[in-house]
Amino acid sequence: MSNDIVFSDATKLADLIRTKAVSPVEVVQAHLDRIEATNPGINAIVTLADGALAEAKAAEAAVLAGDDIGPLHGVPFTVKDSIDTAGVLTQRGSPIFKGRVPDADATSVARMKRAGGILLGKTNLPEFSYWIESDNLLSGRSNNPWDVTRTPGGSSGGESAAIAAGMSPIGLGTDLAISLRGPAAQTGITSMKATHGRVPMTGIWPRAPRRFWHVGPMARSVRDIALAFSQLAGADGHDAFASQTVPFDAGICGQPHRPLRVGWMVGPGFGPVDPEVAATVKAAAYALQDIGIHVEQVGIPALERHFALDVFNRLHVMEMKPAFRQATAGHEDQMYKMARTMLSLPDTTMADFIDAEQAAERIRDGYAAYFRGFDALITHVLPIPAHKHGVEQFVIDGQTVDATYLQGATVPLNVTGLPGVSMRFGTSTHGMPINVQIVGSWFAESTILHVASLLESVSPVRGLHPQL
Repeated sequence: MSNDIVFSDATKLADLIRTKAVSPVEVVQAHLDRIEATNPGINAIVTLADGALAEAKAAEAAVLAGDDIGPLHGVPFTVKDSIDTAGVLTQRGSPIFKGRVPDADATSVARMKRAGGILLGKTNLPEFSYWIESDNLLSGRSNNPWDVTRTPGGSSGGESAAIAAGMSPIGLGTDLAISLRGPAAQTGITSMKATHGRVPMTGIWPRAPRRFWHVGPMARSVRDIALAFSQLAGADGHDAFASQTVPFDAGICGQPHRPLRVGWMVGPGFGPVDPEVAATVKAAAYALQDIGIHVEQVGIPALERHFALDVFNRLHVMEMKPAFRQATAGHEDQMYKMARTMLSLPDTTMADFIDAEQAAERIRDGYAAYFRGFDALITHVLPIPAHKHGVEQFVIDGQTVDATYLQGATVPLNVTGLPGVSMRFGTSTHGMPINVQIVGSWFAESTILHVASLLESVSPVRGLHPQL
């Protein structure tokens, strides 16, 4: 039963708890046992939350008493260690913040708890959430449960590894350029970066600049992502970006009002792509066609004119530096390599900054033009499957690129604020997961979750788990 529990999704666990088929205590204990057995080799969980079992006993008592319960009642969840958790260490992957314990939960954590979730622990990340691998001087390096010689990604890599390995059914990560969707792709789980501002960033560092930052759910099923998002979305009165009141229905099986039109592309505009990854994107698109969805190969000219990663870098470097300098002042000897690298980058000139701002607007316009004719877009998430630890250059489809190019297909959604789901649809020749990205127009989370649920229903890799 324990193995069934740790590889059940959060929705099923909530149903089992609600119907008294299993107790919250059993569920939490099964995950604690799984962490004890598997975390030493993965290093995904960096802090366990005191009191999880006590909360599980209280949750059990509420079920037995017939109390009103939330949609995630008694279900454990984990949280990336850049997200504040009241009374639980939140150290941001840096010795500079060693021993830091927040007084209050981030809005996203509070909402998961309000839905009945039980905080189980905090997960690893790169220092300050800045890199494509989860490695730092404080809590070390996380490994991919599919192959421990490979990375589970960054910056939400500890969270992705924990969920893939069965240590947690659902959790929270953040996304600046890749960090929810990339790690999900490297470990074969599901995640969603919603439209910018849909979920408040309150209680998450670095707070500024927030215009590219997102917080969102990670899980092993599309329905879990939909359920979590329904609890997370909405203004909180603190994050001014989170001011929209567009309603969201967590039901993902309702049919759209007209036939869906879905495009697919792997470039140009994203950089080079491994042929296996490109083939998986095409396979996902035509799997939809096989069930009656209108599908065609497309292009977005604005992405060819303006490489979104370059636009992002020219904007974000200048906006990030003040917060980094303030946080690291007097602690320069405790900085890891990525913080040092970020602070060493040359300043963007005002002319280049303005040019990048205008390019970002043209990219947004390009997506707006695309979504006049289509409901969703399927792309790759990463140009390659999960890579070996510490690799800084890659040869992808005959081209040599540096590691930042892994963000080529993810960062456009941060520059534009568009929503995207990352979900597995293939496997590489080395046995590593390959995910696809389903992109929607602004505030169209219901649409992309519907498309993702259709893909999940015909997925050739659904239900696969790493053998640890």
